[in-house]
Amino acid sequence: MNKHFLKYTLFSIVLLGCQNIEAQNANLNIDELSIYRATALKVNDLVHTKLEVSFDYGKQYLYGKEWVTLKPHFYETDTLTLDAKGMDIKEITIIEGKKSTPLKYKYDNKQVFITLNRKYKSTENYTIFIDYTSKPNELKEKGSKAITDAKGLFFINPDGKEDKPIQIWTQGETEASSAWFPTIDKPNQKTTSEIAMTVAAKYTTLSNGKLVSQKSNKNGTRTDIWKMDEPNAPYLFMMAVGDFKVYKDSYNGKEVSYYLEPKYAPYAKQIFGKTPDMMNFYSKMLGVEYPWVKYAQIVARDYASGAMENTSATLHGEYVQKTERELLDDNQESTIAHELFHQWFGDYVTAESWSNLTMNESFATFGEVLWHGHDAGQDAEDRSRYEKLQNYFRSQKNGDSPILARFHYNDKEDMFDNISYSKGSIILYALKNQMGDQAFFKSLNRYLTTNAFKNGEPHQLRLAMEDVTGKDWLPYFDQWYFHGGSPILDVNYKYTSGKITITINQSQDSSVQTFSLPLKVDFYVNGTKIRKEILIDKREQSFSFDVPAQPNFIDLDPDKILVGQINVEKKTATDYLFQYKNAPSYFNRIEAVKFASKDKTHDAQLILLAGLADQQDDLRILSIKAIDLNDNQTKEAVIKSLLEIAKNDKKTIVRAAAILKLAETLDNNYKGLLQESTNNQSYNVIAAGICGLKKIASDEADKALNSLDEDTKKHIIPLIKKFGSQKY
Repeated sequence: MNKHFLKYTLFSIVLLGCQNIEAQNANLNIDELSIYRATALKVNDLVHTKLEVSFDYGKQYLYGKEWVTLKPHFYETDTLTLDAKGMDIKEITIIEGKKSTPLKYKYDNKQVFITLNRKYKSTENYTIFIDYTSKPNELKEKGSKAITDAKGLFFINPDGKEDKPIQIWTQGETEASSAWFPTIDKPNQKTTSEIAMTVAAKYTTLSNGKLVSQKSNKNGTRTDIWKMDEPNAPYLFMMAVGDFKVYKDSYNGKEVSYYLEPKYAPYAKQIFGKTPDMMNFYSKMLGVEYPWVKYAQIVARDYASGAMENTSATLHGEYVQKTERELLDDNQESTIAHELFHQWFGDYVTAESWSNLTMNESFATFGEVLWHGHDAGQDAEDRSRYEKLQNYFRSQKNGDSPILARFHYNDKEDMFDNISYSKGSIILYALKNQMGDQAFFKSLNRYLTTNAFKNGEPHQLRLAMEDVTGKDWLPYFDQWYFHGGSPILDVNYKYTSGKITITINQSQDSSVQTFSLPLKVDFYVNGTKIRKEILIDKREQSFSFDVPAQPNFIDLDPDKILVGQINVEKKTATDYLFQYKNAPSYFNRIEAVKFASKDKTHDAQLILLAGLADQQDDLRILSIKAIDLNDNQTKEAVIKSLLEIAKNDKKTIVRAAAILKLAETLDNNYKGLLQESTNNQSYNVIAAGICGLKKIASDEADKALNSLDEDTKKHIIPLIKKFGSQKY
């Protein structure tokens, strides 16, 4: 990973040439991290892609005919290189009016190198016809942790022998669309499209854009034509075929639809129903109306990843579809919000290279955070941010972590990590805080409208922000986008004779940059909050302020925008109790509860007792697990709270935690509660009840388990195992 941001220099061109040479020499010891990953060279530009496809379920082949229209990007050319992985190519011709002329080509099973019939200028379009067969199961392409398979086209249960639906679906990211149609499979290419799918008449289809035609054929098949009038990147092309039921919704006159297996169709509104509200929220926030002709969401079996933001047609893994009963315990609202935000950041404006994946994934994760705030309040927004921060911490060591905009990496799939997703999202949030909401969102609007249906990178975002605010934002971007790591602040407070001194040491690894951090500080003194601002820009520095008395609590970074860690010396349970009650941001509350969970003092128990009534379910669960039922001063209040939670908490996973905690007492007085729990609709509550009975009345637990129907057993047995391994 390199700090430099150079493009299309002679040096980078030489490096690209070296890649090809090195790849051919297996004996060379290649350090791929030393290779600059230049943006893909544009010799030709995609203009329009027309496909006619049909499927062979037995062989798991796609039979395709393609008419791809292109033009030279700038320099005239008589050659064309298309990505085409593992195909049988039967014919390549150039179409001129009614005339079709065969072209010479070479094919190495990954790319086809075509010699055109003449040189074309950048002002000239030309159309190539290709007759081909895609054979995805014969590919040798490797997947990754993020996307487990790279064969592009997937046949699910094609012979119908398994207990699952028969489906076909595609997965294009990163560069797997070229496994099912020849294209220039790079994110800096965009093309309009028309896809005609011939399928068995009983099946439903989905693709990008609008369904413009359906034609019944004499052989029991049907041909559906999907047309996309706005350009989008090849990796965002999609197809899906199967027995889906479609629930129709709407937003601002546009069709919003949900494709589910028939079993789950009755619950479509409960699963996806917030989608129109999300579309409205994002459209107004960005000042850019949802840009596509429709928005569809489809759920596929055995999906190779979590979800994929195909333009106008998001594909979700099967974990998203749930029955009404399953939805009592869980939903995938975060994923739904994340993928929708991609329709602006990723699809409308696309990262111009995988090095700049932050322009897609950081924004989608950021959009997910903002939705939670809009839908459920600031506390929910802060919780989502906190979770992203913790994800990032798992990807750093002593403050050292990869660069956000990386131009040196081993494999493009490596970019799909906690840096691109989590760290990038909280960097954006911190930037919003520094700029102010009005300037920030006006800047996002400027970035989107300036680069509409094109590509973007961090520098274009920076320039949009500078255009709006009149301020130079390069230092911020240089620090957070083009250098890696994060600060670790070791903090000491000292009060002497009306003056408070804050000493801060940036203790991240010496190889990590020294950060410039404008932060706020809140001093809680005699019931009053005093706010000051500081700039941390050295490895060690001190700040002194006059205060009327010794502060009860000092809140460094009260907005909790720091993309890093703060370690404060000598904080006690008493300090954290004050913090929980008087500076009640989500960050402060969870910090207090986490401390209390490891402390045995009475003040720690008071924090946990307060935590039992916290508005956030995760803090209630943390408090339930950690609280000491043997603390005589709090026991009565704790038991009362736990009983109330076990019976009435709005979150079933919290009810389950309370039930399990009470069962740990081995008190037979709770036997009735446990038995009652086994009759609940929630799988979480039933599993907790049975786990509890195993401790108090094992025979009763077996009896309750055996009385359940098979579907309920299927859901709760894994939960019983999970709960049984947890400590309460």
